[in-house]
Amino acid sequence: MSVLAVVGSLVLLMALIGWLKWHPFLAFLVTALVAGLALGLPMTTLPLVLKKGLGNMMGDTVVVIVAGALLGKLIAVSGAAQNIAESFTKWMGPQRVQWALLFTGFLVGIPLFYNVGFVLLVPLAFAVIYQNNLPPLFTAMPMLAALSVTHGFLPPHPSPMAIGAQLGAHTGKVMLYGMVVAIPAVLLAGPLFALRFKKFVSQPLTLFQPSLSNPSLKPPTITSFAMALLPALALALGLGLSQTAWGQGPLGSFFNNANMVLLACLVLVLVYVALVQKIPSHTLLQYQGDAIKDIAGILLIIAGAGALKEVFVESQVSVYLAQSLSSLSLNPLVLGWLMAALVRVCVGSATVAGLTTAGLMAPMASVLSFDPNLMVLSIGAGSLFLSHINDSGFWMFKEYFNLSVKDTLRTWTLMECVVSVVGLLGVLCLQGYIQGHW
Repeated sequence: MSVLAVVGSLVLLMALIGWLKWHPFLAFLVTALVAGLALGLPMTTLPLVLKKGLGNMMGDTVVVIVAGALLGKLIAVSGAAQNIAESFTKWMGPQRVQWALLFTGFLVGIPLFYNVGFVLLVPLAFAVIYQNNLPPLFTAMPMLAALSVTHGFLPPHPSPMAIGAQLGAHTGKVMLYGMVVAIPAVLLAGPLFALRFKKFVSQPLTLFQPSLSNPSLKPPTITSFAMALLPALALALGLGLSQTAWGQGPLGSFFNNANMVLLACLVLVLVYVALVQKIPSHTLLQYQGDAIKDIAGILLIIAGAGALKEVFVESQVSVYLAQSLSSLSLNPLVLGWLMAALVRVCVGSATVAGLTTAGLMAPMASVLSFDPNLMVLSIGAGSLFLSHINDSGFWMFKEYFNLSVKDTLRTWTLMECVVSVVGLLGVLCLQGYIQGHW
């Protein structure tokens, strides 16, 4: 009966989002309520369970996600992202523009949410493409693969951060492991996969050609790179400190806390753009408001996922499922990937897929015995699998590159599948290495 209730709740969630087109936040709450009743939670305590799930999830993620969004917005409006793209292109030359865009997508994608990164960087890629008369898909695909990888694998993106919060993962380790897995995924899904489209004819819409900002307003090159990489470097420092005596003191506590790291980085960038670039305070306030509006829906989705997870925890159904699955020979990391991939295909949202799967897998950790840091990456990889017509990213790619649905399926969709499968293989290889050496 418990298994049927879980399966029924997942089917209900997919139907509400995919068929009835409800907002995922509302769909998560209704599904959590129905699942709680089906799993035997008393109606008198169910509202408290939902409240606890909402509060715990927001408490774990709201600071870092909001700070990351604001940081990404400032990187965009300050001209730092454009400066990074132009610097890579200048250093590597027109013949290696593809690699320049790949590195740009990877570096700028770390602090930027996927949709923001896509809208910001694709027009810059078009400027390079038109200027050098290059094949659009062949040139831009590595950058898009890099954006997708950073979105699925690396904090401070909302999905990896929220999945990590549910699983009790260490943000610094997720960042380190994610970098290891990301490199082969980006290379195979980017430059290698893009070779198929070297002679592919497409004509991106001229609507999306950028109007470049005033070059005098852009920060210096080294400052641009520092703004984009500051959170990652600070988290890496925290991971290093955790291996020393300093890691037990206030310094280690600060750098191992993702909330404090992102907040400190945001303050530094705010001070820079206000005092050095002299962006007026009312303009900065508008930028911050716009960034928070962009992520309000994501925060609600994450909170709703926390409510459903708490229902599974309180009902003990996840423990029952874990005991049942422990008799199977299936690797828990593969199980997490399969579950996330299934929800992704049905619902379309990578964030919803990741959070739903994490809610089921988190209470199973003690029984199935998996590394939560690797599970974050496995679920993240599964959540990217088979992007198709129910995914907003699919339609953004189609419209920006002016492709047919068929061509979008054999370009964008296949690229996402490569990222997902290579990501899983990378996680499994990393698991084997860790178990063999540590």
